[in-house]
Amino acid sequence: MTVKVLVVDDSSFFRRRVSEIINADPRLEVIGNAVNGKEAVELVQKLQPDVITMDIEMPVMDGITAVREIMKVLPTPILMFSSLTQEGAKATLDALDAGALDFLPKKFEDIARNRDEAISLLQKRVGELARKRMFMRRPPRTAPAVAPVSRHSAPVNAAVTREAALTTTARTSAARVTPTSTTRQTMHSAAKPTARFKASGKKYQLMAIGTSTGGPVALQKILTQLPVNFPYPIVLVQHMPATFTAAFAARLNNLSKISVKEAEDGDTLRAGVAYLAPGGKQMMLEGRPGSARLRILDGGDRMNYKPCVDVTFGSAAKVYNDKVLSMILTGMGADGREGARMLKTHGSTVWAQDEDSCVVYGMPQAVAKAGISTEDLPLERFAERILVEVGL
Repeated sequence: MTVKVLVVDDSSFFRRRVSEIINADPRLEVIGNAVNGKEAVELVQKLQPDVITMDIEMPVMDGITAVREIMKVLPTPILMFSSLTQEGAKATLDALDAGALDFLPKKFEDIARNRDEAISLLQKRVGELARKRMFMRRPPRTAPAVAPVSRHSAPVNAAVTREAALTTTARTSAARVTPTSTTRQTMHSAAKPTARFKASGKKYQLMAIGTSTGGPVALQKILTQLPVNFPYPIVLVQHMPATFTAAFAARLNNLSKISVKEAEDGDTLRAGVAYLAPGGKQMMLEGRPGSARLRILDGGDRMNYKPCVDVTFGSAAKVYNDKVLSMILTGMGADGREGARMLKTHGSTVWAQDEDSCVVYGMPQAVAKAGISTEDLPLERFAERILVEVGL
């Protein structure tokens, strides 16, 4: 079935360019164009596209406002186009907060090594985002949700039985849901699972998270629920351009109780601090637990991802052995699978985000299919699961 796309941009040249690329894929079809956000909102209701590509700076109504309006009237997967500047980074993060699912730089040469690769990437992103449309428009279910999948869990009947009663914690969490997170919960449609978690009893000295498409919102969801006394350092790898990571780290730091910073070469890992790998670079750990330091290295021309989850996770396995609590969240591709495999080989814990709550079920699927993750969790329960596991 053809994916229907609405292209929104005030530049006729860019609308034409994007439309040509999308229409070159037989699985995709541009069904309309809008020159500003107001026109986009009207056309979304009329044409009901599967995916929208959206500029940020437009007359009459800007892209961020348009995203908010579209999420109210007809939630639709939106891919933002942004400039690679500090202001562009802030605006893009605002758009993701408003409900957009992904972004790409407006200059195609900034996202790939050659034109053909850039075209393929845009087509693939649009196709992947189209898969989320059914989740975004699915009406909420009233039946109890199935418990998170654990590869060492009790039989299904027992799990369902344990879900019979809502806990006070679950009610409180539900009451705190913000408008943006409500929109995102509609994407995967399930009522909050209520099965209680149990700690594994393992001891940790580091938490590590790797993610890509959909990761900014996922990381914000998790980190903002961690307490100021979180007992371990945290390393974060998010596929993101270099000009975005400083702005993203600053935003997370402002919203979170823990400290969040863009990682710098030589940083000593401290408990209660999250270190975000800088875009365009590789982040590695060295030293010993308790005094480990970060090395920030050149991204490397041969590396597909800068930063790369495999690189960071692999180095964490060598330093911390079995003392890492690691997670692979939403993202396209399979980055993180081999690094997670190394962590598991050393005895560390690996969790993956479940399919329904992912924007793109690529990276978590790669880990789950390889039998590396021990638990597959919905995004909204990661923080709860973490706190139980570390004894908070």
